[in-house]
Amino acid sequence: MAEEDIKEAAAVPETAGKPKKKHTASYHAAAFFAKIACTALLVWVLLTFVAGVFICHDNSSFPMIKDGDLCITYRLGKLDQGDLVVYELDGRQHFGRIAAFEGDRVELVDERVSVNGYCVYEDTVYPTKPDGAKISFPYTTPDNCVFVLNDYRTDINDSRSFGGIPVDKVKGKVVFVLRRRGI
Repeated sequence: MAEEDIKEAAAVPETAGKPKKKHTASYHAAAFFAKIACTALLVWVLLTFVAGVFICHDNSSFPMIKDGDLCITYRLGKLDQGDLVVYELDGRQHFGRIAAFEGDRVELVDERVSVNGYCVYEDTVYPTKPDGAKISFPYTTPDNCVFVLNDYRTDINDSRSFGGIPVDKVKGKVVFVLRRRGI
């Protein structure tokens, strides 16, 4: 029988006889608040450096984005011609579509946008006129700037009024739109 007792003793782990340490309510509260702080820090980093959340307050990008829509942007991607972006000027956020980059020559010919002598491809052709523009055409986009046009082209609060938009004022490319009104 001595052998059986030895086998049974070997099968039982050493910690089985020790009582488990009980944690106090303050320990659990501290762990909970530490998890909340880590989550808040992660959300802050994501919304500051990777993504952005914006609400459109006008119809400058109608019909793609309507007044009151919630837009999520991505800040790290490369910007391309035709991308819908959020940019900030004069303390206000604006929505628009990139038509040209630095050094590109923009012209408005027969209600069409021409960049470097080629018409810009658009899924929907928006008649674009220079009427009311504060810049003269042809326009060469300055260094570190983009030329942005609204989808709703009768609203000229875009590069036709502001000129080139500095790239550091672009807050990100719109990747998701949540329709909040007129569903």
